Amino acid sequence: MRRADHDAGLSADLAAVVAGARRRALRDGDRQIDTAHLLHSLLESDPEVSAVFGEGPGSARLLGYLVQRSIGYGLRWQSAVEDSGAVPVVDGSAAGLSPLAAACMERARERAARHGGPARGLDLLAAIVDDPQARAVEVLGRAGIDVPGLTARIGARPAGSGGARAGSACPADRTSGDRGH
Repeated sequence: MRRADHDAGLSADLAAVVAGARRRALRDGDRQIDTAHLLHSLLESDPEVSAVFGEGPGSARLLGYLVQRSIGYGLRWQSAVEDSGAVPVVDGSAAGLSPLAAACMERARERAARHGGPARGLDLLAAIVDDPQARAVEVLGRAGIDVPGLTARIGARPAGSGGARAGSACPADRTSGDRGH
């Protein structure tokens, strides 16, 4: 798939998020853009995504984990492809996306189509947190973010303020006793 095809169906803001994730992956020496790259770029550049995380120690801790990825725990990811047996294989290699990130991009487009617009940041975030195998979900867990609570906040956003309709986000199958803020 060509990059122009890959960016079709995305808002201009989300296309910029993907470009930022692409730059981050290259800078970190990663072979592909994964969901953690996408999450990092979303947090830094999409105010609606930042708003669902809110301010506080959890958000700061999350950004800290994302920044540490190239020097810390994320090093083990450099030799592995992010994939999930729970999603159909989507060829994102031409666009530089991991199979799971490519599937999330497609689910974000589908979610956006249900509300009649191009995919936006909250559409992508909803798609990412829906897969418990996503590296971004692992990072969220390490940072102590309550993924089901995050999913509920995404779903509560009205259509047009990030593209989410109430109740449209699928809950992530992710629980842990140490997830509170």
